[in-house]
Amino acid sequence: MSDVNRVVLLGSSFAAGPGIAPVRDRWAGRSANNYGQLVARRLGTELVDLSVSGATTETLLDSPQRMLIKKYPPQLSELPADAELIMITAGGNDLGYIGSMMRLSAAGRLRSNRLLGPVLRRLPRSTAEPPSEADVDNAIAGLERVVDAARKRAPAARIMLVDYPILIGPDTVVGPQLPVEPDELRFLHRIGEQLVGVFAAAAEQSGAELVVVSEPSRDHAIGSTEPWVNGFRPPADDGSRFHPNAAGMCASAELIMDQLDR
Repeated sequence: MSDVNRVVLLGSSFAAGPGIAPVRDRWAGRSANNYGQLVARRLGTELVDLSVSGATTETLLDSPQRMLIKKYPPQLSELPADAELIMITAGGNDLGYIGSMMRLSAAGRLRSNRLLGPVLRRLPRSTAEPPSEADVDNAIAGLERVVDAARKRAPAARIMLVDYPILIGPDTVVGPQLPVEPDELRFLHRIGEQLVGVFAAAAEQSGAELVVVSEPSRDHAIGSTEPWVNGFRPPADDGSRFHPNAAGMCASAELIMDQLDR
């Protein structure tokens, strides 16, 4: 794959790399050191980076996405027809994965507040419900549609679904990096495992290649000695909470390069 001349990145924040310096597009949360950029450099070519934080499979396919003052067209509408390698990481927002982590962690921080905590702890907590089977099926179908549309638009491209690094692994515990209740931790872990299944099913059903980041990342989750992802670590206003760090992006790029070499 050393002669690849057109590399494209599609996806949400786990592709874009919010908070990883240097920032290329702050509205999209795009880093100049996300895994797509690292792979393109290794291949000696430029990256067409269409990733946008907060994207869903719908905003990759059909719907424009507004990020405060900037509006992004559907990512696939800008996919070059001469693309030779397309990398895709999306679907987590279809299941509300990071949104749930943000919401539950923010509530947990408030409950630990010296002034507000005693009041909030007396109030009933809302029950966290994992995505339904229909939600999971829709996420799989969304990724399949993305792959099919990419294949039609760039028929010569090698298409890779790059799954999400694990956020909650064997070393992850309730605490400052993940201020949730034990039942909420189990709930979030379940969504993460559902997302692993979404990528496996979408790759099998669409015929796209699957780059498995989830399995090697289990020992690099929140709370591990060498994490590939960030925890809550407030105050963070750069969008990097519960997202890959620089080490995680490097690890993803290495896994992609290993697969390209094979």
